[in-house]
Amino acid sequence: MKVAVLATDGVEQVELDRPWQALEEAGAEPELVSLEAGTIRTYDHIDPSEKRTVDAVVSSADPDAYGALVLPGGVINGDFVRADADAVAFVKAFFDAGKPVGAICHAPWVLIEAGAVRGRRMTSWPSLETDLRNAGAEWVDEEVVVDGTLVTSRKPDDLDAFGAAIVEQFAMDHDEVPADA
Repeated sequence: MKVAVLATDGVEQVELDRPWQALEEAGAEPELVSLEAGTIRTYDHIDPSEKRTVDAVVSSADPDAYGALVLPGGVINGDFVRADADAVAFVKAFFDAGKPVGAICHAPWVLIEAGAVRGRRMTSWPSLETDLRNAGAEWVDEEVVVDGTLVTSRKPDDLDAFGAAIVEQFAMDHDEVPADA
């Protein structure tokens, strides 16, 4: 399965690298989709870190080419991605198609912008609790939350559970998942 990993400058490096590794170890093919071609700069919280090469630009990426989507966190990343109309439309297309999506830390900001959180049980970095509740989600403080095809997690400390949950969710046959799951 080809998995889109949507991120831009300011992405939390560990939240990009660890899910990527979990996907590769499970036999998936992650691709870095970003706002612009070239490279993006990862961050270690608020400190610039390493660069990563972009595989596809979101404005021309086809959501139908991917079986699932991962949204890593990072304050800067989450804010930049949610402000990009092409990125928001890309994310919305995964929900419209019933494809699995994983989001950690500040990435649920993007889900709010895509109109994908109302009525869902989910988690995030704690500072997003009010934003998610105001957008109609049931926010809980748990390591990982699976609501239908959506997997959310809070922070880097939860990456083992997040990686395991996205691998399990992405491996499911979602044609058999009830619409209200």
